[in-house]
Amino acid sequence: MTEILWNRPEGDCVGTLVLAHGAGAPMDANFMNRFAEAAVQNGVAVARFEFGYMAKRRETGKKAPPPRADKLIGEFQSVVQDILEQTQGPVLIGGKSMGGRVAAMLSGSESLPARVAGVVCLGYPFHTSAKKELADWRLEPLQNSKRPILITQGDRDQMGNQAEVETVELPEYVRLYWLEDGNHDLAPRGASPATWKGNIEHSAKETAEFFKSLAS
Repeated sequence: MTEILWNRPEGDCVGTLVLAHGAGAPMDANFMNRFAEAAVQNGVAVARFEFGYMAKRRETGKKAPPPRADKLIGEFQSVVQDILEQTQGPVLIGGKSMGGRVAAMLSGSESLPARVAGVVCLGYPFHTSAKKELADWRLEPLQNSKRPILITQGDRDQMGNQAEVETVELPEYVRLYWLEDGNHDLAPRGASPATWKGNIEHSAKETAEFFKSLAS
């Protein structure tokens, strides 16, 4: 069982988000730390974990590439089961980039427990930076989900910007929240009136509101 890195709010808790990292950075990367800290300020408990390949990188210092995303679904499901045993109340599954994609894949499973209320994707990788043809887009996990999905996306994300994504039809249960001038890490350019801190805080607030909407 992977180590769980917890961030828990001091006051009322709206639920627990099981959060996976992206393909190239660990669970305690700067983005992950910032988002977890913002989430607890909005009453969301965050349980972070690492897939086996990333945990091995931490041990060996060698950067082996991740396996195919679908090969990580079982690991995510095992972590979710462990978190469900440790907590009460609603649970969301999600992640940064690849982690969110794997969560969306898992949300299509018939065996996912009912307490898992939805999915949060922080910068969904609609396509790779190189392959932007619609035939190469990663829409299937979103289309096959059996849970509502929140995607918080930078409006200039290089893996799916607002102009591109608005040309495709997504299921009604997929909610998109656009972050001003954000890239794939939700960060704006220096000249933008938006800030990275602000975009992450907006993303965390939307996650809390998403929790509340699923409970109503």
